[in-house]
Amino acid sequence: MANDQPPRPSRRGFLKAGSAAVAAGASLGASLGASGVAQAALGKTPTQAADPTMAVEPFYGLHQGGIVTPQQSHTYVAALDLTTEKRDDVIALLRAWTDAAARMTQGKTAAPLPPADAASPADTASAANANGAYDAASNKGAPDSADVLGLGPCGLTITFGFGPGLFTKDGKDRYGLASRRPAALVDLPRFNGDQLIAEKTGGDLFIQACANDQQVAFHAVRQLSRLASGVATMRWGQSGFLSGPRGQTPRNLMGFKDGTNNPSTAKPQLMNEFIWADATPDAPWMAGGTYTVFRRIRITLEHWDNTEVGFQEQVFGRHKYSGAPIGKKNEFDPVDLKEEDKDGNPVIPENSHVRLSNQASNNGAQILRRSYSYNEGTNFYIERWPPWRQETEYDAGLIFVAHQSDPRKGFIPINEKLAKFDMMNQFTTHVGSAVFAVPPGAKPGSYIGAGLFET
Repeated sequence: MANDQPPRPSRRGFLKAGSAAVAAGASLGASLGASGVAQAALGKTPTQAADPTMAVEPFYGLHQGGIVTPQQSHTYVAALDLTTEKRDDVIALLRAWTDAAARMTQGKTAAPLPPADAASPADTASAANANGAYDAASNKGAPDSADVLGLGPCGLTITFGFGPGLFTKDGKDRYGLASRRPAALVDLPRFNGDQLIAEKTGGDLFIQACANDQQVAFHAVRQLSRLASGVATMRWGQSGFLSGPRGQTPRNLMGFKDGTNNPSTAKPQLMNEFIWADATPDAPWMAGGTYTVFRRIRITLEHWDNTEVGFQEQVFGRHKYSGAPIGKKNEFDPVDLKEEDKDGNPVIPENSHVRLSNQASNNGAQILRRSYSYNEGTNFYIERWPPWRQETEYDAGLIFVAHQSDPRKGFIPINEKLAKFDMMNQFTTHVGSAVFAVPPGAKPGSYIGAGLFET
């Protein structure tokens, strides 16, 4: 019988995983501490487990996972460029991705494994083909890399998105989809201070894998990328991590709590207003989906670490250790943008990150941030801010991921203001960027994005 069921970890493995449990359940603030009520309202019933390696998130549903799902401790995000000229190839790839993703989120391999006593590679191919889930002719090698056997589902979610290049590229409508491109899927403008690297920007197809284990997240993207052989090639990939006590807002590499002001995922009315896309006349297939903006933001940690805490708090507009707005005591105390000090100056500085990004400063607009930190070792950099150092520095920062119902009303106007006036800009540089239309969840027997291709 094919090895479909993930073995439970050994006692030693369980104890090892226990030290990571506190990080695995971390949420992006109270807003991402999704309750059972919120999940039920979305038609999802995730399996809760004390052991984060055994947590299971459903793949099929009204919305894709990995958007309002309580944030896992690791992510691997990637974008691919389509190389095929055939529309049927794209559909076949999405079908294969859907089937593989549904299996992997349940803790299974991307395709059924052969019997344990298979005698040769030929037996492997025959066994996999017999299950109708693996085509050895188009995908060479074993049906799965098998590097996650025994690790458990780890709360894995896999989210797919479509970039502008799926609809038109170099002025060409490759797949007959140009007329179905949503108006909301706009090409992002160049923002003040952008230093985008082409190899870390754009993409036709998007994959976001989030899990409570680094290897499980990477494994998911690795298998999906392999399934794309001959149809699409990898454009960029990025791993990220998140640490923090369960149920508390995690801290970014700058030491500040990140995501306190997110709209609450436990309030469906907020999700419907700001996050989930409507069935617009130009894109009825996007109803229940969202639009995702990705930004790779390098942070000059060496510069940041040599600034006083008081100045850092002025940059953020929050107290560093408590997370409270300046002048307040608790993290979730309301941000008072009108409060002034004894000299009549704003308590929260005019060019602080909190003030400029607050919904009160952006006509009520809100986005759902679901970001991760990253650390890529070191590299040689020439800084664009005083003291203009030239030296080997950390290649580390933030994988900014934001979901919204329309980037024209959410991310774009907010970031245009931040890019021009935010004090944080002297410590950060946006080096990667992309925008994707993330369709609604798939139904069993169908595939991700079916509405786009079949309506």
